[in-house]
This record gives sequence, structure tokens and C-alpha cells, in this order.
Amino acid sequence: MEFRQKALAKLQSPEELDLPVRFARPQGRLALAVCVVVLAAAGVWAVTGTVTSKLSAAGVLTRTEGSYVLQSPVAGQVVQVRAKPGDTLPADAPVLDVRTATGVQSVHTVAAGQVVTLTAAIGAVITTGATVATLERAGRPGEPLVAMLYVQGGTARMPVGAPVELAVPSVPGRYGTLRGTVAGVGQPQSRQQIAAFLGDPVLAGQFAAKGAPVPVLVRLAASASNPSGYRWSTAGGPPTRLTSMTPVGASVHLAAERPLDWLLP
Repeated sequence: MEFRQKALAKLQSPEELDLPVRFARPQGRLALAVCVVVLAAAGVWAVTGTVTSKLSAAGVLTRTEGSYVLQSPVAGQVVQVRAKPGDTLPADAPVLDVRTATGVQSVHTVAAGQVVTLTAAIGAVITTGATVATLERAGRPGEPLVAMLYVQGGTARMPVGAPVELAVPSVPGRYGTLRGTVAGVGQPQSRQQIAAFLGDPVLAGQFAAKGAPVPVLVRLAASASNPSGYRWSTAGGPPTRLTSMTPVGASVHLAAERPLDWLLP
């Protein structure tokens, strides 16, 4: 009790009333001011600033109409091949002749198109339903190539018109990347749907290995001055023309977002 009375007496003593009271050091006030300025700047940036990002995807160069697999309706031995890769054939054109138990029969195209691959050779024995060729469906004359990308999700912020950079593994890196824009975003597709469009079950299996991907159509930027017919990140691009079914790797520039949108439901 004695100590408590001494403490009270000391507080009531006027001896120390004239001493200055130090609330904060100058360094502390400076740190507080810096924190306030940083928080204010972060708040303004969260509301008015934007953040851009990219999405990577695999795809292939093709035509707008896609391709189809030609299967033999008969079984037997191939005795003659009437076409070669690169040939453009009309609908119902003979592709090869097969000797069957009832005589020689021809395998015809289902629709007009260009022969991409020809798997049957003279002397080969094929079964009913065997794949003998892949044809790219014919569009209008001179129709340009497009890139078909297959994206595993992440297309919600991919607007039509978004810029796309396409790396072509078969083209040396010194020529840069192809330029294009997103022309359309579809619905998730199964492996069977992808194979029906591309005419390549193996490639379809690669694109759908992690689930049903979303197809994204990319329109390539044209350039009459480049040998390839398309615009590249370098001045001239490669000296050769591109062909259908060429694999590509894409980097899509997604729509810009405000940081504040990340916090909103």
C-alpha cells in the first residue's frame, strides 16, 4: 500500500509537468507517411490499373472446312494407286483400286478435297474400314490457312479479336512467329469430334489427352509481300509456303483485367 501511495504522489507532483512529451520520432512519422502513400497508390491502381496475361495452347494449321479420313469400303489387295499427296480431287473420284473376291473395285473420295496423306500402296492388303488416305476438304479457291487451337479451359477472357502469336516448330526460329487474331471460340469437343474435323485420330488424341478441349479458331494475318503469304514478327518471314496440318504452338493475349475484379465475386 505504501508503494502505491508513493506512485500516486509522484504522478501528482508538479515537478515534471514542464517536461515535453514525445509522441513519435521523426523516423516513425516518415515511415507512416510512406505507408499511407503506398496504400493510396495501390488503391488507385486496383481501381484504374489493368493487368494483361497470356494463355498458351497447342494447335494445327488447317483449312476452315477441315479434313476427313477416307476408309476403304472393301477388303483386298491394292493393285493401283490413282492419286498422290497434294492432288486436288473432286467428289467421287477414284483414289485406288482394290482386287477383291468379286473383282477389282475402286475406292472413291467422299467429298472434294486435297490429298494430305496416302497410307495405302500397291501390293498392300487392306481390310474393310481401313484408312487409306486423308483429304483436306476443298473450300473456295485460294482459301487461306487458319490455325485451330485446342485449349484446356481458360477461354472465358479470350475475346474475338485477341492477338495471337504462333510458333511453327518446322520453321527456324530466326524467322519469328506468325501473327493472327482470334476469330471464334467454340464449345468443348470430344476426341471423336476433333478427329472428324482434322481427319487425324492420333492428333485428336493428343489434343484431348487431358479432357475435352475448347476449339479456338485463329485467322492468320495476310501479307502479299512475304513468300509464305502471311505476316510474321520478322520483316520477311520464311522463304517457303506453309502447308496444312502443320503443328503450331500459340500464345494468346487475353483481355486486360482490373486488379479490383479479382476481389469481386
